[in-house]
Order: sequence, then structure tokens, then C-alpha cells
Amino acid sequence: MFRLLGSLIMGALVGWIAGRLMNSGGSLLQNIIVGIVGSAVGSVLFGLLGFYAFGWLANLVVSVVGACVFIWLGRKLFH
Repeated sequence: MFRLLGSLIMGALVGWIAGRLMNSGGSLLQNIIVGIVGSAVGSVLFGLLGFYAFGWLANLVVSVVGACVFIWLGRKLFH
């Protein structure tokens, strides 16, 4: 139960930070979705480069970069 709550909070934080960096606002639910999807995107991208994040700060950085890529890709595809 606490793991799910932690994931939702981390997703919201990641989505909020990425939204600020990419100048795109969103609701709490949108931030959570962007954060969770961005975390997966970042893990795949950095994994392809041979980088694996250990620790919460490294995971935060990887997730934010992935969320920024996800927002950028969404803008290119749908705008």
C-alpha cells in the first residue's frame, strides 16, 4: 500500500518538475501520468545507453529526463 502511495507521489513530483522545465502545465492526475510514463521512458533510454540509476536522486533525474522526452514527443506527434 505504501509502495503505491510512494509511486503516486514520486510520479506527481516528476510530472510537475518536467512540466515546469517544458513549460506545460497540467492537473495532478496529468502530472502523475506523465511522471509514471516518463519514468518508464527514462529507464529504457538510459538503459540503452548502459546507465542504470541507483538511489532516489538518480531515479528522480532519470524519470524527469524521461518525462521531458515524453512531453516533447507528445508535442511533436499531436501539435
